[in-house]
Amino acid sequence: MVSLIISLLSGALGGNIAGKMMPNSSLGTLWNSVAGIAGGGIGGQLLGMVAPSLGAAAASGSMDVGSILGTVAGGGVGGGVVMAIIGLIKKAMAK
Repeated sequence: MVSLIISLLSGALGGNIAGKMMPNSSLGTLWNSVAGIAGGGIGGQLLGMVAPSLGAAAASGSMDVGSILGTVAGGGVGGGVVMAIIGLIKKAMAK
């Protein structure tokens, strides 16, 4: 449960960072956060599948620094990617 919360929070942060880096595709702070949260959840789950050691550490409740950083990275990248994709789709539909 803790790893999911970390993934969601880091996804929201990643979505907002991606929005600041790509202002033309930004959805606004609220929607960057929402897209980031969705991407963070997806990124965290994918990271758990790709790197089972991180998923096993999170499931057992013994999260060390490495697994926490991995979860933050997976959630943040996932959040940024989903926000960027949604922003680019929104931009393309506006034309």
